[in-house]
Amino acid sequence: MSEQQTVDVNAALREFVDAIQDSKQYQRFVEARERLDEDQEAQQLLRTFQQKQTQLQRGGFDEETMAELREIQDEMDDNEIISEYMQAESELIAMLDRTNDVISDRIGEEFARSMGGGCC
Repeated sequence: MSEQQTVDVNAALREFVDAIQDSKQYQRFVEARERLDEDQEAQQLLRTFQQKQTQLQRGGFDEETMAELREIQDEMDDNEIISEYMQAESELIAMLDRTNDVISDRIGEEFARSMGGGCC
């Protein structure tokens, strides 16, 4: 590949990244993430949820922990900051999935295909 082709690919990539960053989905996600990062109540709910998930995973199924997890999930669902973040994240992922589909169609194979990993 010549030097000029490499520059063209890099320029196209920069335009692509700029277009994603300029999208309303990305902007909404960034704003929602900033609000989430600044909200201590939402942060505490997320930490508590993660702790209960870890407790459930390490200790095996426990009805009491599962009930607490459902209760925390309900609180998270009712939290406007968390709900906005989850919606913004979902919209960004959907846009990126559509972008992946377009690229995949153009190149004739799955663009963001997982190549696997691990040792075995």
